[in-house]
Amino acid sequence: MTQMGRSDPERQGRGAEKAHYHMVKSAKGSGGQGQSGSRKLTVRVRTAKGRKIASTRWLQRQLNDPYVEEAKRQGYRSRAAFKLAEIDDKYHLLKPGLTVVDLGAAPGGWSQIAAQRVGLTAGKGKVVALDLVAMEPVQGVIQLTVDMTDGDSPERIRESLDGKPADVVLSDMHAPAMGHKSTDHLRIMSLVEAALDLAEEILAPGGAFLCKVLQGGADKELVARLNRSFAKVRHVKPKASRADSAEMYVLATGFRGAAET
Repeated sequence: MTQMGRSDPERQGRGAEKAHYHMVKSAKGSGGQGQSGSRKLTVRVRTAKGRKIASTRWLQRQLNDPYVEEAKRQGYRSRAAFKLAEIDDKYHLLKPGLTVVDLGAAPGGWSQIAAQRVGLTAGKGKVVALDLVAMEPVQGVIQLTVDMTDGDSPERIRESLDGKPADVVLSDMHAPAMGHKSTDHLRIMSLVEAALDLAEEILAPGGAFLCKVLQGGADKELVARLNRSFAKVRHVKPKASRADSAEMYVLATGFRGAAET
C-alpha cells in the first residue's frame, strides 16, 4: 500500500487464486443471491498454514463480495469503481467534456469511471491520474507518477490539462491502518488536507472536490475550511461501501475560487 493508493485490498492481489476453499450453498435469506437474482454459492476459505486469520477473513469476504464479482465482469480494476459511479449517479459530478484529476488513482477504477462519464472515447474531456506507483494505462487517461505533495505537482497537472484548471478533483486515498483509532484518523485527515491543498490550487471556480474520510466525517476545522472554499459541503456513504467499513466521503461543490494572497 502506498500513501496515494486505493484502500481496497484487492489492489494488493494477495494470491486469491491460490486459496484453498470449498463451495457451499447459501442458507435461505443469508444474502447469497447474486446481482442477477440467481442462487449464489458461498465460498468458505480454509485457513491455510502460514495464513493469518485476518487474511483468511479478508479473502473469504473478497470471494463472496458481489461488487468484486461484478467489477471483474465489467472490466473494472476494483470494486471501488461502483462507489464513484453511485455517487456520480446521485450528484452528477462527472459530465461530458469536464476535466478530472484523480489522486491516488491506482489501480484505476475511479479513473475508468471518470473516463467513461466525461466522454474520453468520444474525444471529450480530460482525466489526469496521479499516484506514487505506476498503473496499467486506462485508455485516454493521462497518468502522472508523482507525489501530490511535491511542490511542482500543481504545475505538472496544469501542463497535462493544457494550462486549464480542473473541474473535479477526486481522492480515494487512505493511509494504511495502524489499528489505533485516533492515530488512523489523524493519518487519513493529513491525506485529506493534502488533497484539499492541491484541489484549491488547481480547481476552476464552480468545481467539485470528492475525498475519502473515516466514519465521523471531516473534523470541524476541515469542514469550516471547506465551507469557506465551497458553496455546499456534505458527507456521503455509497451503498457500494462495505457495511462494516468506516469509510465515507466528503463532497464539496461550487468552488469559490483560489484565495488571494
